[in-house]
Amino acid sequence: MRRLMLALLLTWPALPQVVQRRPLVRASGEGIVSVRPDQVKVRISVTSNAASAAEAADQNASETARVMGAIRQALGANTEIRTTGYSLGPRYNPDLRRNDGYTATNSIEVTVNDLSLAGRAIDTAAGAGATNVGGIQFTLKDSSQARAQALRLATMQAKSNAEAIASGLGKTLGTVMVAQEGSSVSVTPVDIRTTLGAGAATPVEPGNVDVRAYVAVEAEMQ
Repeated sequence: MRRLMLALLLTWPALPQVVQRRPLVRASGEGIVSVRPDQVKVRISVTSNAASAAEAADQNASETARVMGAIRQALGANTEIRTTGYSLGPRYNPDLRRNDGYTATNSIEVTVNDLSLAGRAIDTAAGAGATNVGGIQFTLKDSSQARAQALRLATMQAKSNAEAIASGLGKTLGTVMVAQEGSSVSVTPVDIRTTLGAGAATPVEPGNVDVRAYVAVEAEMQ
């Protein structure tokens, strides 16, 4: 009988041990680093109207080439210019209540690495026949250094928030189990004010680029 009981004990599966998990705290933080931009992108469009689609396309191609050539001559042959959009279609005349010719629009983006030349890019484009300057955006050539600094600030804030939560619960912060990040570069909007008058240059004052980083942490409390 004793041998039978011993055999049953030896073959009986071991009961799983219940692991006591320490309570967790989750917190997040944000880091913002404002830096001077070193690059500006100017969005320009050229619109042409003609009686037929072919005429509108040909006229627009010629006018756009003239604008791009003038910009390269003013800012340098290596100036980065890329097409961001193109459209060609009938032009509706609300007074006649019918289509009245065709419209072709070519949108380009000019990247300038010298901020002092932003106004010249706008003035040159306007003088060469551009019909619209759609906007201007200040950016960074390389945001990695500012991004790393913003991540450090966000991590410190996330940890500080976690410690405050733990303290409010009468506990202390233990080991950080998980840390996740997400970051983005947001550009400060710029108000372009055009000075009217003969020979007047367009003044462009760059704002700062805000590099924002977000970090979320999960840590034990003890």
